[in-house]
Amino acid sequence: MENKSYDIEGMSCASCSQAVEKAAAKVVGVKEATVNLATEKLTVAVDASHFSEEILKNAVDAAGYVLVANKKEKTFLIEGMSCASCSQTVEKVTRAVAGVADASVNLATEKMVVSYDPTVLHAGDIEKVVAEAGYKAIEENATVEESDQNQAKKEKHIKNMWRRFWLSAVFTVPLLYLAMGHMLGLPLPMSLHPTMYPVTFALTQLLMTIPVMVLGTKFFTVGFKSLFKGHPNMDSLVALGTSAAFLYSLYGTFAAIGGNNELVMNLYYESAAVILTLITLGKYFEAVSKGKTSEAIKKLMGLAPKTARVIRDGNEQEIKLEAVMVGDILVVRPGEKMAVDGKVTEGLTSVDESMLTGESMPVEKKAGDAIIGGSINKNGTIQYRAEKVGKDTALAQIIKLVEDAQGSKAPIAKLADTISGYFVPIVILLAVLAGLAWYFLGQESWIFALTITISVLVIACPCALGLATPTAIMVGTGKGAENGVLIKSGTALEVTHKIQTIVFDKTGTITEGKPKVTDVLVRDGIDPDELLLLAASAEKGSEHPLGEAIVRDAEEKELSLLKPSAFNALPGFGIAVTIDGKELLLGNEKLMLKHAIGLGSFAETSHTLAEQGKTPMYIAMDGELAGIIAVADTVKASSAAAIKKLRGMGIEIAMITGDNKRTAQAIANQVGIDRVLSEVLPEDKAEEVKKLQKGGRKVAMVGDGVNDAPALAQADIGIAIGSGTDVAIESADIVLMKSDLMAVATAVELSKATIKNIKENLFWAFAYNVLGIPVAMGILHVFGGPLLNPMIAGAAMSFSSVSVVLNALRLKGFKPSVSKR
Repeated sequence: MENKSYDIEGMSCASCSQAVEKAAAKVVGVKEATVNLATEKLTVAVDASHFSEEILKNAVDAAGYVLVANKKEKTFLIEGMSCASCSQTVEKVTRAVAGVADASVNLATEKMVVSYDPTVLHAGDIEKVVAEAGYKAIEENATVEESDQNQAKKEKHIKNMWRRFWLSAVFTVPLLYLAMGHMLGLPLPMSLHPTMYPVTFALTQLLMTIPVMVLGTKFFTVGFKSLFKGHPNMDSLVALGTSAAFLYSLYGTFAAIGGNNELVMNLYYESAAVILTLITLGKYFEAVSKGKTSEAIKKLMGLAPKTARVIRDGNEQEIKLEAVMVGDILVVRPGEKMAVDGKVTEGLTSVDESMLTGESMPVEKKAGDAIIGGSINKNGTIQYRAEKVGKDTALAQIIKLVEDAQGSKAPIAKLADTISGYFVPIVILLAVLAGLAWYFLGQESWIFALTITISVLVIACPCALGLATPTAIMVGTGKGAENGVLIKSGTALEVTHKIQTIVFDKTGTITEGKPKVTDVLVRDGIDPDELLLLAASAEKGSEHPLGEAIVRDAEEKELSLLKPSAFNALPGFGIAVTIDGKELLLGNEKLMLKHAIGLGSFAETSHTLAEQGKTPMYIAMDGELAGIIAVADTVKASSAAAIKKLRGMGIEIAMITGDNKRTAQAIANQVGIDRVLSEVLPEDKAEEVKKLQKGGRKVAMVGDGVNDAPALAQADIGIAIGSGTDVAIESADIVLMKSDLMAVATAVELSKATIKNIKENLFWAFAYNVLGIPVAMGILHVFGGPLLNPMIAGAAMSFSSVSVVLNALRLKGFKPSVSKR
């Protein structure tokens, strides 16, 4: 027997998953088929000797769904990219490879995420095709050591860019003085005067320009290589512009040596040098700024200590973090960091979890309480047992979530990506056409036409377009993580600001999820403790919060529970149990009606309890109602304030629950919710979300339980409470690290701030090119205005990229607004 897993596309509800299971189970060789709707995966246990993947695929297709065989996802670090055209090229060549389902390049993080079929190709094949396009792809393994290496490489790159800039400036500043000084009346040595010694004047400029050209070699090697491969990029524009200026000046120099001094006063050596120097400076600032966008990841990675103190063989010993194993007992003293996730076994302390949850107040911890790796022990020595280590810790998963989000693309980026793909070839064409037009139609000299061509090539900048979206997403998702809001993708970040309706699950989301027994009401002849005993015995194995409350109350009263001889769960209704020869039914009013059990005087009593926000649990014994146990779930302190804040943003709020209408309405009234969806069966929650969507509204669902997973997946944005189940978290687009619902409002605010920032970036990136290129082409000169100097064009090009990144960095100042409670 062998287990195989496949992604299934096209499922929307529980009936879909059942249809896929049935279709898969009928395939020859399949012994068992299980579908997880939340993760959209099909797992089959197969007899490999009789199993055919192709037949399974056809069976699933025939059922109306799509089986994606062996899809694997890998992240590659991409070296050699300089602009959005580069990222477009890498994406295009990778997607063209057989077996690649999708490829997405993020220019800001310089990473590519590839989905591919490992049975068709290997990671090495992807690295090879990227290399053929003129770039370098390195498979990322996401280890701490590799992250440190990548960080060191980036820091080395920043230092190298700075070195290139200041060395270039050493030659460029005197060159600029030499070339322009005499025009401004500044003193020059007589031996370098252009009219007296034109050859010396030209040769000195050439000697000062050559070092700058050498320092900028990468612009030429990358730029021309990309151009000749048919994928021109920003470096190609710089290389073409500066090469044209340099070669023309070289021609003028040789002409002067030959005795023709006409061109000496129109050399462009200083333009070529200044352009390269300024763009190098821009690249330096861009690299520094991009480094700041990923500070959230660096902070998160820095949370985990390098070592841990464990007790082994009765002795304390300090070991590397990687060596900690599940089951180890760790010792943590005041001021030290928790190494991994676990549970306190001994001691009492308070723990600072602010970097992980956004909660500023330290949390008290005692034996049995959960510890999150990376949090800081404040004032007591404790011992705790390691339960999750390595990649399984909450911190490691948070880092992975944030990294994935920062590497993803938002839909708003598609327009910029499309334009970037065509941008450079169009600019080259415009530069040539503008030069020819001025030469043939403008009655100007060819030197003037060359100036126009160089200016157009140099001022155009696809970088600003390419960086507009990813830099803002990187900062936005990072700020989310700092505030305990984990946003899984750029798409989720973008869609959240469009949300019109938010549906909150009641239990564990609006309420604490830890209900308590408030009333035990019985008919004549029945002892309240006997009824509580029977109910608690019936609910002993239940995971339902109401059942747990009844069991907890019985245990507190030290009642000895009985063992059921039969148990049958009735989803959406309750349970049927046989205890000590008695046939018991425990559940809601619908369960009683279904079995034709009269409520008698308890009908009015249950309504009164419900109006008080209590949930009545009916208990029938041998076909007759025995009594009611009322359970109440307290509302979270933050719920009312969070809902008030969201309503202030113009968002409609709804609450969904399986509770009866009266109980649900009582809770809704406490927190200020008008729209209540009550008596909803767990499997129908997704359908209720779908109904809201059919009304044309963008819907978010907030929940924490297993039964919320389909609804979280159905909603436009699923928001899971971090204290909830793994399935709910897996199904969600946004995960809240704490149970405070104010974090929902923070997520919406952050989304709005990020999208506003992206729109600003895109506006300036487009506006810069829309205005800058026509000016460089000489449109102002046609009407008697100034001509754009190539040096000014180079400075403008550098500024455009840096300004976009700096604007994105303004998001680092984001702070959630405080709502008055």
